[in-house]
Amino acid sequence: MNVGDRVGILTSGGDAPGMNAALRAAARVGASLGLEVVGVEEGYRGLLEGRVRALDLRLLDEAARRGGTLLGTARSKTFPTPDGQARARKTIARERLKGLLVIGGNGSLTGAQTLSDVVAVAGVPASIDNDLACTSMAIGVDTAMNTIVEAIDRICDTASAHKRTFIIEVMGRDCGYLAMTSAIAAGADAVLVREVGRDDNAIVDQVVRAMEAAYTRDSGKSRVLVVKAEGVKLDSARLKEAVDARIATSLPDVDTRVTVLGHVVRGGAPSAFDRLLGARLANCAMRALHAGQTNFMAGWLGPGITREACSYDPYVVLTPIDEVLTETARLMDGESPLARWRKRIFEEIDSVLIR
Repeated sequence: MNVGDRVGILTSGGDAPGMNAALRAAARVGASLGLEVVGVEEGYRGLLEGRVRALDLRLLDEAARRGGTLLGTARSKTFPTPDGQARARKTIARERLKGLLVIGGNGSLTGAQTLSDVVAVAGVPASIDNDLACTSMAIGVDTAMNTIVEAIDRICDTASAHKRTFIIEVMGRDCGYLAMTSAIAAGADAVLVREVGRDDNAIVDQVVRAMEAAYTRDSGKSRVLVVKAEGVKLDSARLKEAVDARIATSLPDVDTRVTVLGHVVRGGAPSAFDRLLGARLANCAMRALHAGQTNFMAGWLGPGITREACSYDPYVVLTPIDEVLTETARLMDGESPLARWRKRIFEEIDSVLIR
């Protein structure tokens, strides 16, 4: 790219703590390279509607410490249609965009790829579920995990005081990563994720076993914590009812409660790691766009990532978006090596936590 070329940045899909830090880094690095960096409001919806504006670096400096996204985000049903594609291309042409940096998840990267014939595109992974392939971590995961652990620690205090079992539901519709990691970190007694594929009866059995192990022997425990990913088909209210029915005779003095953390997991100031992760991924993505690369995602190097690091950062890899999408589909289908490893760990962890 040449000095003065315009690059648009948009945030798309579910918000993730650290998106603003990535926005700030992309804008500052772009400016240092002589590019004109602009923001697209509310993701692909804003791109269709032509809502492109200048970015204030001072506002971005302040926003980098906050969750959410300064540009806003929205899901657009129109964008994937032929009419939506045509309108997006008109905006790109009218605004003279030479590059488009998309910060988001799987669907966001899919959208970026569809525009790669008219503009250079780059992706930065942001998804609290950590459900993207070709990156060991996505923006927002660390903050979400810390938020869950803090909430569980607080719940543990009241659970211990009243000899209660808490079923704590966390986000993770298609991926149980958050549930697994937070359960281990918080010292939970059981974790429920969709990847294991247990039926309703087996799920109830798992919870009851954890309760009996805690309360019917001299374990010294006065509480049981069960972390459940939202992707488990048996919803938390019905799970509680089934568990209560099973323990009515064996554990009559034990109460069970349900806490759904929901969107609390998405919010809050990003952790130091998420701020740095967003900044480093965005730095490499913007520099690679400037150098003429296109149709790639900047991912974080770690276990399971075999591609060599890029020249801009020894911990960042640049992977073609089509490869990212293919491997992500395999991850969600349980076919990739990472998916198989996660499933094995999910199955093994039950016997570890229940001790």
